[in-house]
Amino acid sequence: MNTKSAVPTVKRPNIVAVGTIVWLGSEVMFFAGLFAIYFTLRAMNPDLWAEQVEKHNFTFALINTLVLVASSFTAQAGVFAAERMQPRATGRGLRKWGTVEWFYLTFFMGAIFVAGQAYEYATFVSEGILFNGDPYGSAFYLTTGFHGIHVTLGLVAFLLVIGRIYAVKNFGHKEETSAVVVSYYWHFVDIVWIILFIVIYVLR
Repeated sequence: MNTKSAVPTVKRPNIVAVGTIVWLGSEVMFFAGLFAIYFTLRAMNPDLWAEQVEKHNFTFALINTLVLVASSFTAQAGVFAAERMQPRATGRGLRKWGTVEWFYLTFFMGAIFVAGQAYEYATFVSEGILFNGDPYGSAFYLTTGFHGIHVTLGLVAFLLVIGRIYAVKNFGHKEETSAVVVSYYWHFVDIVWIILFIVIYVLR
């Protein structure tokens, strides 16, 4: 009697997701370099730092930070919807929302954060804190500016994923992977900002 042995299936990791994680690893090194610059300039100019940090509006920065942190939760809700293969809302209420609705909300919250950062820049410029004015201005605009660029790129990525969902007839694994990958990136920029917030606004 011949018996057929079952061939075990090997579940390989998603290449796109793994590639994204590896790329984010390189981004960690990039921001580590920016933090090194910030701490070096701070150590060399303690009196300047003590003077300039007093000009920060901590409450405003905290609210802006909370908006960005909350956007990570809405982005993850969009991922959960994608994993359920639910690209769009199936009814009224947040529980019925699909990936598109959650990603739209994430985009809106991220845009609020960027607008808040732009407002803070305008306030600092009016107070004489310039990029080429002193080491503090250079360190502040360099670190937060590069982060702001990353947030803006994330907003573009959300729009691309939303556009792709509208473009395809059937929501499938590729669209789900796109949603997951964008969420990885968004969680990364959120974590970086939390560290930046602590370093710039909390540590004295």
